[in-house]
Amino acid sequence: MIKTALTSLLLFFTTHSYSHDYPFVIEEITNLDQPWAMTFLPDGNFLVTEKPGKMFMMNQAGETLAEISGVPEVAYGGQGGLGDVVIHPDFNENKTVYISFAEEGENDTRGAAVVKATLNLSDEGGALTNLEYIWRQVPKVTGRGHYAHRMAFSEDGFLFISSGDRQKFDPAQDMTSNMGKIIRLNDDGSIPENNPFYGDGGVAAEVWSLGHRNPLGIDFDAEGKLWNIEMGPRGGDELNLVLKGKDYGYPTVSNGIHYNGSNIPNHDTRPEFEEPKEWWGDGNSIPVISPSSFVIYKGDLFNDWSGSGFVSGLSSQSIIRVEFDGNSAKEAERFDMGRRIRSVEEGPDGALWLLEDYPRRQDTSKGRLLKLTPHTH
Repeated sequence: MIKTALTSLLLFFTTHSYSHDYPFVIEEITNLDQPWAMTFLPDGNFLVTEKPGKMFMMNQAGETLAEISGVPEVAYGGQGGLGDVVIHPDFNENKTVYISFAEEGENDTRGAAVVKATLNLSDEGGALTNLEYIWRQVPKVTGRGHYAHRMAFSEDGFLFISSGDRQKFDPAQDMTSNMGKIIRLNDDGSIPENNPFYGDGGVAAEVWSLGHRNPLGIDFDAEGKLWNIEMGPRGGDELNLVLKGKDYGYPTVSNGIHYNGSNIPNHDTRPEFEEPKEWWGDGNSIPVISPSSFVIYKGDLFNDWSGSGFVSGLSSQSIIRVEFDGNSAKEAERFDMGRRIRSVEEGPDGALWLLEDYPRRQDTSKGRLLKLTPHTH
């Protein structure tokens, strides 16, 4: 069924707890069923995933052009379901897309997985063909949290995948598991020989960095540096500059504490671990910002924001702008959006696009698709 766009609703937001008018106009495009991620295609249309297991191609007016068939069966529940979607850097030639999701295992276990497939579009709709599994979390474990499974391509064509600790803590430091890690693969799923732990073999060979908790956003800046936003424990959300072979300390260190109130030593007590470049919380705040995605803005539609990072927030119901200075980072602005924000993405013309998470404690599971453009006076 065609999902028609809602009548454009232009909202000029004033600040909730900040001192200036927001420098953007919000256009409400359409509603979606628990949206999780989106990615733009070269023609300006985009793919969007819904957590229960559907994927659509839509135009920027919010009209559904095709429901994409051939999506793998997902383990829907808790934080699990259909996840991220990105396109190959040479999509125009090979029509290859990458999809992450939670999949069932044996004995009530689950884990994240990534597939690559060919996207075939026609007047009759769209379908994924030549589907190939290229990565899985190892091992599959019980529970339905901390899959992470965000993806990004580097300029030199490597696929990076964020892999959460699955709320099991210790795997983040265990090199026989690829949980709690940032993963680096070739575009076909094979392992690059210059990965830092390639010589160790097994899943360790996939690992680019370790000691992560729930890294829910990764992106590259204009200089090619990789950054990740990470949902930490109580009072310890963090932004990291991700470096080859480095250990970010979780669960040995964190600037937060465990949810049961037990202490975790701070990063500065263990200098062998990499410290976050920016972090949120004081060990007592619960929750803090609850980051859910991250994009580094490369457009010029928002003149003053080129090079800034944008974090979408769940419990904070916000968009957070981060400024970078070399290898340093700091929060610059926070915009209260009034709803849980699941994802932020940059559009082809430099507009920012947001996916709302489904509202908590409400009967509806709909989340809006929003487009942000500069507020012109």
